[in-house]
Amino acid sequence: MTTETLTKVERPAFETVRPVSRIEEMKHNLFKQKRQISLERAKLYTESYQQTVGEPTILRRAKATAHILDHVQISIRPGELIVGNRTVRPRSGILSPEMDPYWIMKEIDTIGTRPQDQFDFTKEDRDYYTANLLPYWTGKSMKDFINAKITPDVKAAEDDLVIKLNQTDKGQGHIIMDFPLILNNGIGKYLEIIDQKRAADPDNDFYQACEIIFKGMQRHFQRYADLARDMAADPATPDYRRVELTEMAAMCERLETDKPYSFYEALQLLWMTSIVAQYESNASSLSLGRMDQYMYPFYKNSKADGVPAKFLREVLGDFYLKTYDVVLLRSAESAKCFAGFPTGYTVALGGLDKYGQYSVNELSYKMLDLYQDIQLPQPNLSVRINEQIPRRFLNKTCETIRLGTGIPMIFNDEVCVPGFLSKGVSLDDARDYGVVGCVETTIPGKTYGLHDIALFNLMRVMEISMYELRDDKNLTYAKLRQRISDNIDKYVKIVTKGSDIVDLGHREFAPIPFLSSLISDCLDNGKDVTSGGARYNFSGVQGIGEPNLADSLYVIKKAVFENKELSFAKLIDLMESNYAGDDGEKLRQHFINDFHKYGNDDPEVDMECAKFFRHFALELGKYKNIRGGEFNAGAYTVSAHIPLGEDVGATPDGRKAHEQLADGGLSPMVGRDHLGPTAVLKSVSKIDNTLAVNGSLLNLKFAPNTLKGDAGIRKFADFLMAFTQLKIRHVQFNIQSRETLLDAQKHPENYGSLVVRVAGYSAFFVDLNKQIQDDIIRRTEHNL
Repeated sequence: MTTETLTKVERPAFETVRPVSRIEEMKHNLFKQKRQISLERAKLYTESYQQTVGEPTILRRAKATAHILDHVQISIRPGELIVGNRTVRPRSGILSPEMDPYWIMKEIDTIGTRPQDQFDFTKEDRDYYTANLLPYWTGKSMKDFINAKITPDVKAAEDDLVIKLNQTDKGQGHIIMDFPLILNNGIGKYLEIIDQKRAADPDNDFYQACEIIFKGMQRHFQRYADLARDMAADPATPDYRRVELTEMAAMCERLETDKPYSFYEALQLLWMTSIVAQYESNASSLSLGRMDQYMYPFYKNSKADGVPAKFLREVLGDFYLKTYDVVLLRSAESAKCFAGFPTGYTVALGGLDKYGQYSVNELSYKMLDLYQDIQLPQPNLSVRINEQIPRRFLNKTCETIRLGTGIPMIFNDEVCVPGFLSKGVSLDDARDYGVVGCVETTIPGKTYGLHDIALFNLMRVMEISMYELRDDKNLTYAKLRQRISDNIDKYVKIVTKGSDIVDLGHREFAPIPFLSSLISDCLDNGKDVTSGGARYNFSGVQGIGEPNLADSLYVIKKAVFENKELSFAKLIDLMESNYAGDDGEKLRQHFINDFHKYGNDDPEVDMECAKFFRHFALELGKYKNIRGGEFNAGAYTVSAHIPLGEDVGATPDGRKAHEQLADGGLSPMVGRDHLGPTAVLKSVSKIDNTLAVNGSLLNLKFAPNTLKGDAGIRKFADFLMAFTQLKIRHVQFNIQSRETLLDAQKHPENYGSLVVRVAGYSAFFVDLNKQIQDDIIRRTEHNL
């Protein structure tokens, strides 16, 4: 079978006339029903596992995935041109009891009413889960394995609230598959490659597992082809839709074996690859990489063949909307850290090519243009920027940011590329970096990075250190700093041990052969990514609280040791009382208002932030993970600055007990940046951003009038170039007024479509709980 060149004559679906806008119809249908939990994947997965007892785990996983592909209910929704949905009901949450069957039982009666990310859970499904799924997986899930392996020191560090291990209850994501490889070969050719590997190494379970899932993917395409033909044959189907469905059926059958030629075909194979990976692991942040680069040849093919621009826009819009159909089901605790369903369909536009030149094309512009119409939290677009960026593309980026959704976010090639080079990544690969999840950077198709493996609360380390030294009569500022550094070292060693236990849990219980087959070197090595098959093997740990740490240390240095306004013991008493009484509140206001704060370009306080992040990053980098790769530091919180703040008592920066920490990661504490956005950039630039290889996050908020008109765009573009020259890794923006956000909080019924930037992702404002809404409202509103 050969792929035909698409023309108007051969593909009359291009010419169909619809009574309503396709994109508007599909967007409307996404929100017609409430979010619901789907047990379908869990049932099918369990059904397969019951039939494969005693077989190697990787084969059981592959057969379970193929079983899902063969039996999951499928549908083609009204208006769709691209087929493939995780669930028939839009935006359903999927359970993975093989990972952790316990958390859902704790929330089985509250998940529909909890403060954040609610889902309906029908009584029938609750009863089935309790009677069937929970008993089967009790004692043999990945969570059971990890809990049994946790050592006393790791448990103590978790109890100390210094570290939080992630990915213990779900499949591991935060990865970009080699989409160019599958798009340029097709399923048939890829199966030939796998067959050759199997012939050379017939006892290798990994190769057999890859083959099982790819053949399941072929059958899944055929199921959609059959469904499309059945729907086309239905007398009730309108003529225009019959034409579309007939073409969709033919395309699905072509893609069972052939590589795509057109933009439409390439988007379909790209999406189906993503869906299969979702069925395999039900993981977050299976991101899309540099989509404007690898999809451009297919776009050019369709343009050259005269495919109408309207059709190309519609099919890309269909793809965009499908990314928002995937929502992740998290526990209540996890939802605090990832509030608002950040799925992680992240796309990086622009950036360097392998020759060191800025690479932007017509599709790059079209993708930003289309987002201006879609305006949903997914896909999570980002733009890679450097000093070569064409001013026209920079302006288009600024115009899109001006919409106020927080998309796109900005990444700086001048920092990200050197950061990867420092970790032994080749120059060509470093220039090809992409973005996964929120703000994590990775090498597409070549890295298994465990980017979100753990959180490290630096403010708890400071708090523990202070209380350890409260009775030291000979305490000096240098001794306090040293104790904090020593405790960072102590807990870094422990967090790497805990991260390796989680890593091992995924190796033993959750190999991902389909995804691994699309990561460089896995097929050559004959190993899954969880067993170290990838070219680059990192683990990422986020250091959280650096701005609060810097502000607190500056107050201690000045108020206690230099000005001698109070003793260290008295300061501890004040913290312990949570600034109680009139005198306590007076001192708290003094600490807030009369001492310099990070974010205002003050070298003395800013360098405390820079020094401690450097210490954390370099100490973390001394350790190797169980796959032989390095641990990389990050400086971002997602929305964890709120729950991690709940773990910390009152601090010398004037923060009361259990209040939030600084948002983002490298953003100033809310309301403490008084000297404008350029001063914020200058503060962040004092940190060695190349050390944050796993990612960093800077939130900024601007008044909408700042970007008004051509003059506003020019000023904002100049601001982004200053960001570039200051060698800061990342920045993102909220362009919403305080008044708008306050009114949305009071009258949510009037703001159902209001999208804001939360952390490394955007979300509907009304979907966020009040704590996070208040955090966004309180962020300093800057002008240029």
